[in-house]
Amino acid sequence: MPKLPVVSGKACRKAFGHLGFEEARQRGSHVVMRRGESGCVVPMHAAIKTGPLSGILKQAGVSVEEFTKALGR
Repeated sequence: MPKLPVVSGKACRKAFGHLGFEEARQRGSHVVMRRGESGCVVPMHAAIKTGPLSGILKQAGVSVEEFTKALGR
């Protein structure tokens, strides 16, 4: 399994967009992304460290491999 990178909130939101997620709403610095029944909350910070990013991926039901592949697009 590849290691999770430290990414920005903007890059994370873009990667989830490539995976078919859409921005449902935003309140302050947090964006709610949805794809069907699954969804996640992405903080729009300069850097999202690996711990919180792992939780975001679990919440969304996305594997690390899928996410890193979407980041490379």
